Amino acid sequence: MVSIKIYIEGGGDGKDLDSRFREAWTKFFKAAGLQGKMPRQVRGKGRKNAYDLFCTAIQNAKSDELPLLLVDSEDTVAGDHTAWQHLKTRDRWDKPVKADDQHVYLMTQLMETWLLADPTTLQAYFGKDFKSDKIPNWPDFEAVPKQTVLDILDKATSSKYAKGKVSFEVLSKTSPQIVAEKCPHAKKFLDFLKER
Repeated sequence: MVSIKIYIEGGGDGKDLDSRFREAWTKFFKAAGLQGKMPRQVRGKGRKNAYDLFCTAIQNAKSDELPLLLVDSEDTVAGDHTAWQHLKTRDRWDKPVKADDQHVYLMTQLMETWLLADPTTLQAYFGKDFKSDKIPNWPDFEAVPKQTVLDILDKATSSKYAKGKVSFEVLSKTSPQIVAEKCPHAKKFLDFLKER
């Protein structure tokens, strides 16, 4: 059986955030139906650090290990670009020699896009502070610029949303099925994990 380890952007500093990061992603992956084949998550902190950790892991991976990279796209992904092409164009990141398209996935345009895709969970988490009317009914969630997503999330949550503790608590309750329905890159990622 292949052991999957995902190098994920985000996490912040400190043991508390490390624990919250792992707990949130574990709950998200369980809700996605991955019980019994749960991937291990590695907190990459910044995007570049996550990429560097992944590059080292894939270079040294054993035959029963499958390292994956999951980072924010930060920008719209051109329709004809693979994730690696996007990262090469935007960040000048080279695809490691041993990597191919199955090894990298994007939160397009950032993790908060996934959170906004599930307003029911945001409503349950923020309660009376949540204003669902502030979230437009975008036909393409992944085309919404990063800053717009953050601005809308700030308005919809009455400035109560914050990266770190709050973002991980919300992610842990977010529906992977709703995210996959609204975010094609998320669907590709989750479908790949289910097929392993």
